[in-house]
Amino acid sequence: MVSLVFSYRFPGKYALTALAGAVEAHPEFASVPLLLPRNTTELIETIRSEQARGAKVIVAWSFYSPSFPECANELRQVREACAPFLAIAGGVHATAEPLESLRGGFDLICIGEGERPFIELVRRVRDEQDVNGTPGFARLVDGAVVRNPRPERIDLNDFPPFAPSREIFGSVELTRGCIYACRFCQTPFFSKATFRHRSVENVVQWARVLRESGRRDLRFISPTALSYGSNDESVNLAAVEELLARSKEAMAPDGRVFFGTFPSEVRPEHVTPESMALIKRYAFNDSIIIGGQSGSDRVLAMSKRGHDVGAIVRAVEIAVAARLRPDVDFILGLPGEGADEVRATVTLMEQLADRGARVHSHSFMPLPGTPFRDAPPATIDLETQAALDRLASKQRLYGHWKAQLEMAADIARRRDSA
Repeated sequence: MVSLVFSYRFPGKYALTALAGAVEAHPEFASVPLLLPRNTTELIETIRSEQARGAKVIVAWSFYSPSFPECANELRQVREACAPFLAIAGGVHATAEPLESLRGGFDLICIGEGERPFIELVRRVRDEQDVNGTPGFARLVDGAVVRNPRPERIDLNDFPPFAPSREIFGSVELTRGCIYACRFCQTPFFSKATFRHRSVENVVQWARVLRESGRRDLRFISPTALSYGSNDESVNLAAVEELLARSKEAMAPDGRVFFGTFPSEVRPEHVTPESMALIKRYAFNDSIIIGGQSGSDRVLAMSKRGHDVGAIVRAVEIAVAARLRPDVDFILGLPGEGADEVRATVTLMEQLADRGARVHSHSFMPLPGTPFRDAPPATIDLETQAALDRLASKQRLYGHWKAQLEMAADIARRRDSA
């Protein structure tokens, strides 16, 4: 008997919800318990309860780089409190830093996407087979990482986005992977620099399931929402309209479709009067998230963003004209950014705020697995911090840039001491 226990907390719950869907997609695992404790105390109690029933317990974590220390610390606490269990982890940090993750105490680390490897692992545990050679996983042998072969990438249509029979719901993953490969972002280097889109038919199927469960809101996960239906830099408005129109129909009569909002965003050059008109016609949101990132053309080019500052300004003007509030992402402390470019970014933030935008501020973090992984962490001078605080006091800026300064420094310390 096998029991699955997920440490189900933000931000790892997005990946774990997808794993729950993968379990549900296999009828042979219909009777396997899947439990979602949301804090360490609940996690310990859940593992103990399942072990008392005689179950072989698999405990799974998924984490980004900033949350790795917290997850590793939780694992240590749970190890001390519970009988032996199989501890596995996945996500962008585990993929980029398998050695650090395994040294954190995990038995196995999933490299890359986890649906197929996880299902095979559950099967092997259930059938009392050796788990060490499970495809898609890595382990420590004499202090070195041993990686097993990776399975083929999945077709999103083959896996549910969530697990409705277990009352586990979430956003529908619309697109996996990203062709833009921005140098600070882990997404394209985790899921490859290509787009894999879920089909409209499949989205509609799961939208109906969501609506029939009594839930009103349909949200999407996408690194660049207006790239839906495209394989390159172009925008396929016909595909976007079909997606939105049919999704809205599936969520009727009083359901709500959100597009281009968290956990998605849109690229500034994709913001046109036509694309905004589609969002206004079919979606419920009154805002969109636009990835701006810098007020310097040179820094944008060095980061491989693929657009200039002018595109950010035009996107804000178009969104405001369409009566959609633009929430514009900016990252301070990007590699190669000089004092003049910091000032240019802050000036642009202030100008966009005056035009009706809200600024979502971030501090640069040298994330493992990205081309900028060896760069120094962000530092933000006092004058810039004061400017950000002024914008926040006017409710024109939000975000966790202060906490991210500490996270960035911690990531760099761990990197440099490895």
